[in-house]
This record gives sequence, C-alpha cells and structure tokens, in this order.
Amino acid sequence: MSWVDKLNAYVARSAVGRWFRLEGSGAPVERTGSKFSIELRAGLTIFIAMSYIISTNALILTDSGGTCDCDREEFGATCENDPAYTTCLQRMKLDMITATCAISCMACILMGVLANLPIALAPGMGLNAYFAYTVVGFHGTGKISYENALAAVCIEGIIFFVLSVLGIRQWFARLIPASLKTATGTGIGIYLAFIGLQSSAGIGLITANSSTLVELGGCPPEFRDENNVCTAHHMEGGPMWLGVLGLMLVGTMLLYRLKGAILIGILFIAIISWPRPTPVTYFPYTQAGDEAFAFFKKVVTFHPIKDTLARFHWDLTTGDFWIALITFLYVDILDCTGTMFSMAKFGGYMDERTQDFEGSSMAFLVDSVSITIGSVFGSSPVTAFIESGSGIAEGGRTGITTIVTGIMFFIALFFAPIFASFPPWATGPALIVVGSMMMQGVTQINWHYVGDALPAFITIILIPFGYSIGYGLIAGIGSFVFINTLVFIILKL
Repeated sequence: MSWVDKLNAYVARSAVGRWFRLEGSGAPVERTGSKFSIELRAGLTIFIAMSYIISTNALILTDSGGTCDCDREEFGATCENDPAYTTCLQRMKLDMITATCAISCMACILMGVLANLPIALAPGMGLNAYFAYTVVGFHGTGKISYENALAAVCIEGIIFFVLSVLGIRQWFARLIPASLKTATGTGIGIYLAFIGLQSSAGIGLITANSSTLVELGGCPPEFRDENNVCTAHHMEGGPMWLGVLGLMLVGTMLLYRLKGAILIGILFIAIISWPRPTPVTYFPYTQAGDEAFAFFKKVVTFHPIKDTLARFHWDLTTGDFWIALITFLYVDILDCTGTMFSMAKFGGYMDERTQDFEGSSMAFLVDSVSITIGSVFGSSPVTAFIESGSGIAEGGRTGITTIVTGIMFFIALFFAPIFASFPPWATGPALIVVGSMMMQGVTQINWHYVGDALPAFITIILIPFGYSIGYGLIAGIGSFVFINTLVFIILKL
C-alpha cells in the first residue's frame, strides 16, 4: 500500500471522511469512488479551469465605472479623458480582483462544508456583463447607479434565500421535465466547448465574422480588428495551435487514464506561454502585455478593498431598478438551477425517481447567501460554475473538492498575479474535453416523441447559440408546455 493509499484510508476513517461520506468511511451513504487524494486534485483542477474569473470579472465590473465619477460636462459622458477617473478605475480593478477571490473563497467553502457537493461558486459570467454594460452602463452611462445596482443584487439574494427556505426554489426545479434537465446538461456541454473554442476564454479557433457570425479563425491577436474578426493570417496563430496541442495531449492522457490529465494539460500549456520572447507568449511586447507582465512579476501581492465595500444606495422607486432586479432573478434562478442539476447528473448524484439531487436545499441556500455577500463586496451575482465539470471529470465527488477550490481562491488573494495569468488557450482545452464528456446524456432523451424531442433540441441549441443557460431553458420549458398542453386539449375534445 502506497503512502497515498494510506492517506486516503486514514482520512476516510476519520470524522472528516464520515462527514463528507468518502468511500470506506462507514457513512450510511458513501460517495462511490471518492478518495481524499482525488478530491484534492479535482479541486485544484476546478480552480485552474475557472481562475480566469479573477481577472475577467474585475475587468468587466471595472468597465461599469464603479464608485468613480467625474465632471461629465467637461470630460464627456464616459470620463475617459479624466486622469483622476483613470486612476480611480485602476484602484477599482484591484478592488474587484480582491473581491472576486474573497467571494469565491467563501462561497466554495460554504458549498463544500454544508452541501457536500463539488460545485464551485463565483461571480457569474454573463450576469456580470449585464450588470456592467446594461444596468450600470459603460463608465456609469446606464439608467441606474453602481450603488443602486448593488442594492438590487443584495435584494435578489435575500429573495432567493426566502424562496429556498420555503422550498419554492426546489419545487420549481422539480417541475422541469426530465428530458429538459438532460438537454440542459448536453447544451451546457456544447456551451462549454464553444467557450473553449473562442479567444476570450479558449484557444481562439473560432472568431467572429460579420457575415456568418462565426468562422474558423485562429489568427494571431494582432490580426483581429476591434470586433474580434480575423483580418488576415487565418489558422496561423501560435497560441491557437498551442491550445490544439493541449487538447490533443489531454485527450491522449485521458485515453490512457492518466490521473490529473486535465490539470497536467493546463499547467503544461500555461508554463510554455509565460516566457516573453516567444510567438506563443501570454505577455507580448505591447502596452497591455507590458502591464500584464508587470503584474505577473509581482508574484505575491495583496490589495485591500478601498472603494466598493458595502456601497449600497437603496433607491427602490425607479422602474429601471425593478427591471434590473427581476432580470437578475429569473436569469440567475434558471442559470444556477440548470447548472446545478446538470453537474449533479454528470457526477451521478441525481435521483431519477424524484428528479432531485442530494444536498439541493442547502446548495440553493448557499447560493443565495453568497449572492448577498457578493453584493456587500461590490460584485454582480454569484452563481454555480459550469467549469465544476472539469473537477467532476477528474473524479471529484464530495464537498472536499469545492473546499480545495475555495482554499485556492484564498491563496489567490496573495498570489493573484500568478493565478490571473493562466492564458485562455491553456484552460480552453479543458472546457472542450469536459464539453465532450457532458454529451453522453443526450441518448437518454426520448427522441421518438416530438413533445420531448423538440423542446429538448431547442434547449440544447439555444444554450450555446443564445449564450445563456437561462434563456435556453426558458425556450425549452415554453415549447414543452405549449406542445404538450395543445396535445392534451386535442385529446380531451
């Protein structure tokens, strides 16, 4: 017996092993295949796969302008010519890096300890863009202020908490037909792969096209215009081919069942991308590259939150405030519910009889509390992350996985320069691989009955093409209700 096996056996027999129901713990219902060492590796994999949120969330929320302001009559609507405003935005970005790490740390640890699920939480992509560019507007040009928008997020979390305590959120989730839950998982898989193929959080193989919306791109970043359209040198980008290499390496390692294949692939590509004088560097000799490299060289740093902590403005009298609150509510509830159920099904926790999963009530409570805490730190809504699938694919089965992810976010508070510097073409292959794994459930849909098949198909295609889990699920539920209600009425005539 190796030292790893001895460690796994020791932890399994301890109080920790019994609490998290590790295999061999003697708990009433053990999690099959769960071992302490695997949980550690899975948690690290999830963190690396979603570490892009540290810098990305900070960049997006900084675009809202936050608490910064200027004389807009003198400097224009967006204040871009005001040096003091620019300095304030730099401070806001550092505040948001700290806030993102802190919120994600607390949310993941709460999810792991209380719900015992390997589902990580962090400020959600999509919702942060809606918060920054639609609600508050670029540099505060929207209809409500940053502080007022935070109040809407805080109220959303409180409403979610009440709905979860009363069981209404769980009841709503159980109403979703089994075929649509399966379709949601498949749609999320394609969504993950689509993200992994793009340049913002992937290998850059797919880029924008003004005529066909998307095309086979793969050009170097300097040959993309402001709309991310490749103007020349298609399929000649070094980072893209490095990402393809990572994808092939991860696939080969998975074929030979090498433990930690996804994590190894991410780290291997990231390390190759860090040296500067190479065609595949993450730090090119540009202004943005120089700034990123200067931040990377700091290695260890900590920035206390200065401007965004508990900055609420409780003006509930405007219609725009309530539009924002309602939008946050219905998009987040469907987005989070769809992700949690898909991850539960992917991890094998779903009870096919009740169409529920173990720990769902506590998971929803943790999500709602995390949203409210996130608003206190100055962030947009927190939600479940589909990148959790990368840890589940590595064998993560318990809350230990999520606790490790939370601990890594705590470490990132001090090592943010390192963890914010994983290039998208290093993490993109992991998203594509996990996406392929999530396609397995598509065979469980009843494709012979159109009342199940068409709504399921609509859900599957609209999640990636609409770039929203919530909207895809809305379309699927709507079409399911319409078709099957019409069939019921016809049969009763």
